[in-house]
Amino acid sequence: MPNPPERFGFGKNWDNFIRKYFNDERVEISRKHMLEVLGKSDLRGLYFVDVGCGSGLHSLAALRAGAERVVGFDYDQNSVDTSLRVKNHVGNPSNWAVRQGSILDAQFIAALEPADIVYAWGVLHHTGAMWQAMDHTVRLMKTGGLAYIALYDYDIQIDPTPGFWLDIKKQYNVAGAWGKRRLELWYIWNFTLGRRLYYLPGLIKIILGYRHGRGMAFYTDLVDWLGGWPMEFAKREDVTKWAERHNLTMVKMITGQANTEYLFRR
Repeated sequence: MPNPPERFGFGKNWDNFIRKYFNDERVEISRKHMLEVLGKSDLRGLYFVDVGCGSGLHSLAALRAGAERVVGFDYDQNSVDTSLRVKNHVGNPSNWAVRQGSILDAQFIAALEPADIVYAWGVLHHTGAMWQAMDHTVRLMKTGGLAYIALYDYDIQIDPTPGFWLDIKKQYNVAGAWGKRRLELWYIWNFTLGRRLYYLPGLIKIILGYRHGRGMAFYTDLVDWLGGWPMEFAKREDVTKWAERHNLTMVKMITGQANTEYLFRR
């Protein structure tokens, strides 16, 4: 099988999401979910860093939650451009900065002021060096600060296995347009519908209600799941040991989905 491209076009996927789906309802859903996991009623007076800011939706949600200052950055220039378009759409607030940069770039990270809240949802496992990215994320946390991290969970992927999904991602990335659509339909048939044609009304319900999770869209996340490369899975035990090495307290761990959500305090 041919090797996949070096990196999936995450920014193009986010650009498509914003063009098709962006609205205030999704920002509000993201805001509520974020505050619920953080265990806060608002982010007033807090400095928020969005690692791999993608669409900019969650940076805006932090701002709407009352964050005093937001800095979002992303490796992908298309993501940066998309975040800037959202920022301009809401009046170009002066306390929201968007930058191009990598969580793997130690010099870039050192130049950023440590934050009260570091947000890295579904990002670090796509860097090609997940544990290094996680180490650098700790550097962005001030003492007493929180890191809200979501990582693809190794433990939940029993059948199919993590190796199976990595192989599917390789297939998706080297496929042409029709090959990608075929894999998307294959996924929906096998894993969303469970090979049950009579469940089609349920699929429509899932698609229409999908935004209520974090403000996202079903098809955008489907493409991200099938195409996201590079990609690593994280075992919960390994994440716990990593946190201990960095003297981080695990405030909570939320399992049950492809991404396990972790909240750490430094």
